[in-house]
Amino acid sequence: MACCLIGCGAPAEVRPVPAAAPAGTPASRPAAETPPAPPPATPATDRPAAPRDISFDDIKLDLKKGDPFSRDLLPARVTALETTRIRIRGYILPSFQQTGLTQFGLVRDNMECCFGPGALLHDCVVVRMKPGKTASFSIRPVAVTGTFRVEELRGPDGRHLAIYALDGEAVE
Repeated sequence: MACCLIGCGAPAEVRPVPAAAPAGTPASRPAAETPPAPPPATPATDRPAAPRDISFDDIKLDLKKGDPFSRDLLPARVTALETTRIRIRGYILPSFQQTGLTQFGLVRDNMECCFGPGALLHDCVVVRMKPGKTASFSIRPVAVTGTFRVEELRGPDGRHLAIYALDGEAVE
């Protein structure tokens, strides 16, 4: 009898025998009719969606130096970015502070024309870091991640200094 149970050749696959279920219940159906088990649930994460990579070309306006700004000049591609989480590359406008920056200007390039008066409004984004976040000045380009907004910043004379703002999360 032991020979009959052991058999010859490769061992057979051992499968557990399910407990008998009353007739007409799902367990009594043939295996082909049993619906597949749902995939295991994955825990929800609080991680925000990846930021949308944009460039200064994406927020460029049809303005020339000295032209007055009004919100009706904003194209749909710019207004569509409002409250969107973005990442944009540029240069930190130099200031006296080198570390622990909580606010700074991010500009298209580091040439003197952009640092001096008369730079185009769409070539600057005012970055205000979120509470607890800071940045350090760098002469190299940086990538800033945050929430984009159209926010008019005017000087004491009433002229626009900037029209874009970013609630900064990270500077890399």
